[in-house]
Amino acid sequence: MASSQKRLALAIIDFLSKSLNDGTISSEDTESIEIAKSCIADTFHVDPNDQAALKDAIGDQSLLSIYGVYEKLKGKTSTAPMPGASSSKPATTNTPKPSGPTPTSSEAEEFKSQGNKAMQQKDYPKAIDLYSKAIELSPTNPIYLSNRAAAYSASHKHTEACADAELATSADPKYTKAWSRLGLARFVLGDAKGSMEAYQKGIEYEGNGGSEAMKKGYKTAKEKVEEEEKEGGDEDIERAATPRGASGAGGGMPDLAGLASMLGGGGGGGGGMPDLGALMNNPMFASMAQNMMSNPDALQGLMNNPRLREMAQSFGGGGGGGGRGGGMPDISALMSDPSLREAAMNMMGGGRGAGRGAPQ
Repeated sequence: MASSQKRLALAIIDFLSKSLNDGTISSEDTESIEIAKSCIADTFHVDPNDQAALKDAIGDQSLLSIYGVYEKLKGKTSTAPMPGASSSKPATTNTPKPSGPTPTSSEAEEFKSQGNKAMQQKDYPKAIDLYSKAIELSPTNPIYLSNRAAAYSASHKHTEACADAELATSADPKYTKAWSRLGLARFVLGDAKGSMEAYQKGIEYEGNGGSEAMKKGYKTAKEKVEEEEKEGGDEDIERAATPRGASGAGGGMPDLAGLASMLGGGGGGGGGMPDLGALMNNPMFASMAQNMMSNPDALQGLMNNPRLREMAQSFGGGGGGGGRGGGMPDISALMSDPSLREAAMNMMGGGRGAGRGAPQ
């Protein structure tokens, strides 16, 4: 029987034992699991208690972590718990964190060396292909994954670079180049906060305050995060400070004098157009207009006044009796009307009428 098959059998037995210990498998199934382990050991002629053989089979990793990286490489990572898992302790199958790389072969190393040469020649597609061949032989090797991430970044394939760098940091968090490449990929993809976190991890694993390159990457990402936060805060302040409906004058009041100029109304306008510029220079009417813009209920009540409707008709007809040029009514005469005077006082806030929302 091939030694690789025996090593796999030991890895499976180790996986079953750990699944019982961490609660992934219910304690009710303990007897069944022990029988399964015994059957595997007898069939493949291995000793589950031989720690040296187990070390040779999986090194410092576990079957679960190795398979987890394989799933990531194939894009099939699953977060669903294993059937029959204990409800008190969730399964830890979605984030493999092996403590060391898988053993490498001379063939994998040769592919890596050729990939490095292709990188030096800036032949990035070839480098990606060669690193991929090395990864096929050693799927969890952080150096191969990190190198391919660098080749992807050089090819402007930053999403792929980010995925490889994440796999490399999962395979061996102590391999700091992977954190640096993850920080770069995240930054280019617009994830400044994630980039800052990656560089921070790299600094922590490097020790002694981190290398200059890692600190520079962290500083750049942090400045970008602060800039984005400031821009977001400024936009919120601007939205809060801008009155709804503001278009030209303070407090949401449109620039009616400017509107009059746009309509050709400097003095009395043609076709019955009143002199809006002169009208809005009158403090009383300016105050009325401002209140009307902010109080639709009062505006509706004012427009129901029959005297105002009569005035509006005189605008459209080129002017009424006693009116001025361009259809502009005699303001003094209008304000001598008690109902209009009271309406104007209400609109200016000085009369008996209450604005919308005020106590009656």
